[in-house]
Amino acid sequence: MPETAPRSFEVRHLQMARAFFAAIAAVMITFSIDHSAAVGTSVFSGFGVATALVLLLSAWLVFPAGERWQAVLLGILTLIPAMIATLPALRTTDGFFWVVLVWALVTGVAELIIGLVGRRRGTEGSREAVFVGILTTILGIALVVIPRTYSLDYFVDEAERSFTLTGTTIGVGVFGGYAAIVAVYLGIAAFSPRPAAAAEPVESDAAGGRA
Repeated sequence: MPETAPRSFEVRHLQMARAFFAAIAAVMITFSIDHSAAVGTSVFSGFGVATALVLLLSAWLVFPAGERWQAVLLGILTLIPAMIATLPALRTTDGFFWVVLVWALVTGVAELIIGLVGRRRGTEGSREAVFVGILTTILGIALVVIPRTYSLDYFVDEAERSFTLTGTTIGVGVFGGYAAIVAVYLGIAAFSPRPAAAAEPVESDAAGGRA
């Protein structure tokens, strides 16, 4: 089958799948009363494995030969830390922070570069790649600066009980917020109409020829 043949799956389907799994991660963290490192690492692991599989599959289902390496690279960079996060020994505060922040910095920079290169070439989805790349990099930087040993006890009158805000709680919450933003942004991008870039030049050329 020639590479120019229409494909059953497009970039919008990849964006839709990534948004779906990011939304699941955001919901699991948002509606969980436990924001421990074990929960955060577990959610990241599931999110990472699912996202990586989608990226790897899209290399053959969505992208033509010559552009597949981008999805393969992002898939591998996401799959490795996601699989590492499944180890019980790493479901600690240090394990959560190190695994997620290293993934965020490395993958974020890689996707940002891919998006910038794609924008120069006019590749579909490059604008979204730039945004997600920047956001993922910001996530990594945020996890670097969040103090892991931070602890603040406070009392809520309405609940008539005391709570403790920790660095781990903040870190897991930041990851959940990141997943929510990615889900909304990629979801909107997936359902946005695509511009008919090729149709207008053809019509204008034809009109000029008739004139």
